[in-house]
Amino acid sequence: MTPPETETDSGYHFNVMRRAIDAIDAGGPGQTLEQMAARMDMSPAHFQRLFSRWAGVSPKRYQQYLTLGHAKALLSERFTMIETAHSVGLSGTGRLHDLFLRWEAMSPGEFARQGAGLVIRYGGFDTPFGAALAMGTDKGLCGLGFLSETGREAAMADLTARWPAADYVADAATIRPWVDAAFAQKGDTALHLMGAPFQIKVWEALLTIPSGQVTTYSEIAQAVRHPRAMRAVGTAVGRNPVSFLIPCHRALRKSGGLGGYHWGLPVKRAMLAWEAARAEA
Repeated sequence: MTPPETETDSGYHFNVMRRAIDAIDAGGPGQTLEQMAARMDMSPAHFQRLFSRWAGVSPKRYQQYLTLGHAKALLSERFTMIETAHSVGLSGTGRLHDLFLRWEAMSPGEFARQGAGLVIRYGGFDTPFGAALAMGTDKGLCGLGFLSETGREAAMADLTARWPAADYVADAATIRPWVDAAFAQKGDTALHLMGAPFQIKVWEALLTIPSGQVTTYSEIAQAVRHPRAMRAVGTAVGRNPVSFLIPCHRALRKSGGLGGYHWGLPVKRAMLAWEAARAEA
C-alpha cells in the first residue's frame, strides 16, 4: 500500500503546484491569493506556506512565472547564445552546473549493441516535479522520466525500449545517491549519455544552457552546425533520456511558444517557473 502523502514530500508540493497551473489557466492571470486557494480547497495561509516553501517566492509572484507569456519574457530577458557557451570547450567528458554534473557519452559501438552487456538499475523517486522513474548504469544515470502525465507503466516501456538488449534490475538504492545529488544540485551526479552521435551533440548543446535561462530550437541547430536540420534537432531534443538534468525544457520556439515536452507540457511549464523563481530568489 502506498503511504499517504505528507507536506514534507516534494511530490506533494508538485501536486499542489500542478493543480495551481490548472487554477490559473481556468481563472486567468491576476487572481488573488484567496481565489487561488479557494480553487484548491485550501486556506490562503496554508496555500501561501506550501508554495513559498516549494518555489521560494510567494504565490502572487509565482503566477507570473506560470502564465503562458512567461516563455516570451524568458526569451527576451534570459536568452542563451549556445554558440558562445559551446566555444568554451565543452567536448567529451564535461563538468557543468556548478560542477555537480559529470557526464560521458557511450561509444558508437556500445550504441549499436543497443545496451547488450549492460546492467541498468532502476527505481521510483519523489522529485520536485512529482514521481519520477530513474535508471542508471555503472557509469551514471542513463534515464529519467516524470510520471504525472504518462504514468509509471508507460514511462517504463518508453525508457526500456531505448536499450532493449540491456538487463534491467530493480535497485533504487544503488542509484539513489546520484538522483538525490541531482535534485539538490550538490555532490556528484554522473550521467551516462546513451544515444546516436547527432543526438549526443544536441544534448551537449542543451547542457550549456544555465538554470533559469532558455534558448531556441534554431539556436541549438546552429550550435550543432546543422542550421537547417530543425526537425532532426527537435526529434533529438525529444529523445533526451535524462530529462531535467539534460535541460530540454529550456528549449523554446523562436515565437516564444513552449513547443513540446516528452513528459507533458504541464511538467515543462512547472520546471521553467521553478527555475525562474529560484533564480530570482
